[in-house]
Amino acid sequence: MPRGLRLLLRDLAGQRLRTALTMMGLAWGTFAVCLLLAFGEGLEAQILRQQQGLGTNIVIGWPGSTSKPFKGLGRGRRIRLTADDVRFLRRGVPGLEAVSGEIQKFLPLRYGHRTRRVQVSGVDPCFGRLRNLFPRPGGRFLDEEDQRLRRRVVFVGFRLADQLFGPIDPVGKTVFLGGAPFLVVGVLREKTQTSAYSGRDADKLFVPLPTLRVLTGERYLSDFVFRAVDPDRSKDVRERVRHALARRHRFAPDDEEAVSYWDTTEGVRFLSTFMTGFRVFLGILGALTLVAAGIGVSNIMSVVVEERTREIGIRMALGATPRRILGRFLAETLLLAAIGGGAGFAAAAGIIAAFPLLGLSEYVGDPALSPTVAGITLGLLATVALVAGWFPASEAAHLDPVVAIRGG
Repeated sequence: MPRGLRLLLRDLAGQRLRTALTMMGLAWGTFAVCLLLAFGEGLEAQILRQQQGLGTNIVIGWPGSTSKPFKGLGRGRRIRLTADDVRFLRRGVPGLEAVSGEIQKFLPLRYGHRTRRVQVSGVDPCFGRLRNLFPRPGGRFLDEEDQRLRRRVVFVGFRLADQLFGPIDPVGKTVFLGGAPFLVVGVLREKTQTSAYSGRDADKLFVPLPTLRVLTGERYLSDFVFRAVDPDRSKDVRERVRHALARRHRFAPDDEEAVSYWDTTEGVRFLSTFMTGFRVFLGILGALTLVAAGIGVSNIMSVVVEERTREIGIRMALGATPRRILGRFLAETLLLAAIGGGAGFAAAAGIIAAFPLLGLSEYVGDPALSPTVAGITLGLLATVALVAGWFPASEAAHLDPVVAIRGG
């Protein structure tokens, strides 16, 4: 062990109580900063996962009624969209990544002796990726061939599948929907969904849109869903969509009631801004705890300097420079910070690792000890330790050796 480190440890061992109190304060401050930041990050990730249960950066559009007269046509005229309008948008609107129409109906569903009335959505194949409808292993979502051939195939929500089929794998089984046989081709993988516009996906059925049109005779869309290639341009794209539909159905391009939207990108943007502020708030709370610990460190080190005044004077008389005295006391402070901060960091990491076992992840998410959290925590610890140790160390370094020896 280097002689300097050995002397440092000897000095700290001589002040066991103060050393222990100092390290406890630093450990608690580090623990608070790390844990608060980790919980803030985990909560944001959980809220984003819940938001994405509806879909990632999607816009849902609903045809409504005109609220303005336009070119001789009066207000209150009903706007009805069809699958042809979706194909028109797909071909004619730049910046559009994907768009799907949706027809929603309630139909009787039967499997064996179990019968219930369920909500059915007739959709295009791209609807699955727009709405994050990912299948369980062994199944699939609807595809282009299902659409083109109007196949009687169905994709089942996971909760409905569990209620209807129990422990049996539904894929490959035949159900009767509206009296017609349908083949189950996939089951929705479990997901958290906190927002919806027509019920939770876990309780629904999805079939090819042309198939549902033939089965029910319904040709008009309930809604349509689309996503911009660039989420930051979502507002521009949705205005292009409205203008395109306005030309096709002859209503005012600025008539927001003729076609209304729910743009989820705006919610995500607000949430991101809010959570950034929330994490900063948590970080400030933790930092204040660490600053309080730093004040304690500074006070204790000031007492140490006062008690070791004679020792400092003797060292200076023997040739120790002010810089060397300064460095010695700073090293003691940083060593205390490293030990105390390391203990606090380890305790926080242990709680973060154990938290998922409590079963609260659905509500507050799992705290995450990310590189960002670790970096901010260690940076704050180092800053507080340096500032706390600088003033007592500077005081020690500027003592007059003669006065210091006499004062001892």
